[in-house]
Amino acid sequence: MTRQAQTDLWLHQHPKDCTDKSTKFLVNDWVNSPKLGLGGQMVAMAGIFAIAVNEKRVLVTDTLNRADHDECKGSARAHWSCYFVLETSEECRAQAKRLLSQKKAWKQKVVTNANSYPKAYMWFGKVPEKWGRPWETMQPLDVVGGEILGGHKATDRQWWRAQALRYLMRAPSEYLCKQLNLARHHRFGRQAAELTIKTLPTNWPGSEQHQQASLREKIWTTPKPWLPRPMLSVHVRQGDKASEMKIFSFKSYMELAQKIQTQFPQLQEIWLSTEMQNVIDESKNYTNWKFHYTDIPRQNGTTSMGAYERSLGVKASSNNAFVNFVMASECDFFVGALGSTWSFLIDAMRATGGKLRAGFLSVNKDRYW
Repeated sequence: MTRQAQTDLWLHQHPKDCTDKSTKFLVNDWVNSPKLGLGGQMVAMAGIFAIAVNEKRVLVTDTLNRADHDECKGSARAHWSCYFVLETSEECRAQAKRLLSQKKAWKQKVVTNANSYPKAYMWFGKVPEKWGRPWETMQPLDVVGGEILGGHKATDRQWWRAQALRYLMRAPSEYLCKQLNLARHHRFGRQAAELTIKTLPTNWPGSEQHQQASLREKIWTTPKPWLPRPMLSVHVRQGDKASEMKIFSFKSYMELAQKIQTQFPQLQEIWLSTEMQNVIDESKNYTNWKFHYTDIPRQNGTTSMGAYERSLGVKASSNNAFVNFVMASECDFFVGALGSTWSFLIDAMRATGGKLRAGFLSVNKDRYW
């Protein structure tokens, strides 16, 4: 139901007349807590979005601490729009802001925020059933211990969070596209250049054959960012996560990667995302794989994620997180940990982006699974 859900969510978020008296709003900051990483913030906003949809309210997001840095310019400073397109129109945002200052609007519940509801609604509230209950017939392809999970008690939240995130992250901003292009160029630029040289005609430049090829490539096809294919995403979560789930060695993740490679022998490229330096170091032992990862300082030991991100600074930690997230969602295969919120969200974006049938190989089965 992804195509229908995404269409309906856009229509829900873009009413014809934002100033109509029947239009109601839910306005809220992105939840900011020292205990929450970016993944937790996105899950919380998905819960708030569910409340808005159930109550037929337009969701308006406000301050995002992750975007509070100098490269987020103008109105994008400290807002979601620094990284992704706005969740609603500027007209609706302006109307919602006007209502925030009106006591009557609050009293009549024309405008609300997350504090207007029990806190549990954010995390465990009712999943919108506007589209029926598609999760009851959807077959999760999460693989643990070599077996596909037949289902679990949170498939409804899994489906909704995937839809909410797909909507909120449906189009990266110009700024995020620039960061993604820098990462691609850094990791794949030489590879792309070598491939281009190999495929040039022998009598290039000036040949008719080359001119036709250029026309075909530039006009007759839709250009897309290049990735070496096939590509496997591996997200390794260790460090302070040991307080919430059993953590696994990098070797455990690579054993799953090698199982995929057995079925797809041409698979040699890995997009590796992790906060741990020891994982990057260990990856050098796997000489039959080519690893790609962002160039950023990583942590040693069990430093908390919050402390680690603060050590990087807001700009570096946010850019790194969003780049890794988008790159991971674009890969062909995925190995991660079901107990990790970040892995769960990558799987959500893959499932709503045409990769539901590709599967998610996990090193563990934790929490509510």
